[in-house]
Amino acid sequence: MGIQIKPVLQAWGRTLRGHIPTLSLEITKECPLRCPGCYAYEDAHLGVTNLRSLSDFKGQELTTRVLDLVDEYKPLHLSIVGGDPLVRYRELDVLLPQLVKRCNVQVVTSAFRQIPLSWATLPKLQIAVSIDGLQPEHDVRRKPATYERIIKNIQGHQVVVHCTITSSMVKRDGYIEEFIDFWSANPSVQKIWMSMFTPQRGANDPECLSSEERRYVVDTLLWLRRNKPKLDMREGAIKEFLDPPSSPDRCIFAQSTRSLSADFKTKVEPCQFGGDPDCSRCGCFASVGLAAVGHQKVLGPITAGDIFWTSAAIGRYVQRGETALRQLLNPRHTDMQEDNENSDLLKVIGQ
Repeated sequence: MGIQIKPVLQAWGRTLRGHIPTLSLEITKECPLRCPGCYAYEDAHLGVTNLRSLSDFKGQELTTRVLDLVDEYKPLHLSIVGGDPLVRYRELDVLLPQLVKRCNVQVVTSAFRQIPLSWATLPKLQIAVSIDGLQPEHDVRRKPATYERIIKNIQGHQVVVHCTITSSMVKRDGYIEEFIDFWSANPSVQKIWMSMFTPQRGANDPECLSSEERRYVVDTLLWLRRNKPKLDMREGAIKEFLDPPSSPDRCIFAQSTRSLSADFKTKVEPCQFGGDPDCSRCGCFASVGLAAVGHQKVLGPITAGDIFWTSAAIGRYVQRGETALRQLLNPRHTDMQEDNENSDLLKVIGQ
């Protein structure tokens, strides 16, 4: 199956003009889960500070700030992550109907609470539910977002189930297939995505997969995709797990996404994982998916990746030119912006 040319050209066109096609917002720092292997709350995640020390927003202030950011960045796609976004479900009730008029929106959640039924009627909204394996393992790792709650809380929706495969899941033959079969049978599940655990550089977490286990997962997924229609993973994307992008600088997903933490100012870098991810063991579904798109030919020998990297290079020059022009026309505004940035830095240093 070939790639759809129009959305690729739309995204690359924004890159050509120096803009980021995808915006990812940590809409809250709060999460009721304490999942093993999650490094979002470790000091290295944000580099300069810890997620728990950031100020986040509630109520009308949150609503206003999110809409302002979306109007500023004008993304084609917005990912709303956390924490867990359902902590702010009241604000999302107000926000989502307005956001889907501006761009495609994805909400990533554990489904620890009921997902409002009104969201099921919104166009251009996708709800992705994170599930860590079969019920015995998942319920231990991700309570209070247990299987029982998830099954109840997704009723009336068409969600994407996303599972991050860990080493323990490949110790028993048939585990991945059993997981896919269980959730494929649920009428509230539209599709299933699988990632692999991505560690930080030098980490040896029990969740880490060996190279042999990664090969086993790839072979398993390639076989299962033939007769599991809800497993929404293309062959090319699955194979990219064996040779993921070598660094964030060479990752289309990392380079086409701006990730902001809960204060909406602190950047999550060098990619959505933050810290110092081990790209040689990257298991990010979005990363390998876009890498596969980048390797597909669009016109003759020209690949989508060729278009993106050329667009990105030109876009950087365009952005520098626009910045220089703004400085020339309004130097006072530039000085004030620099003062504000220095003030924010001093606040961080003083903490």
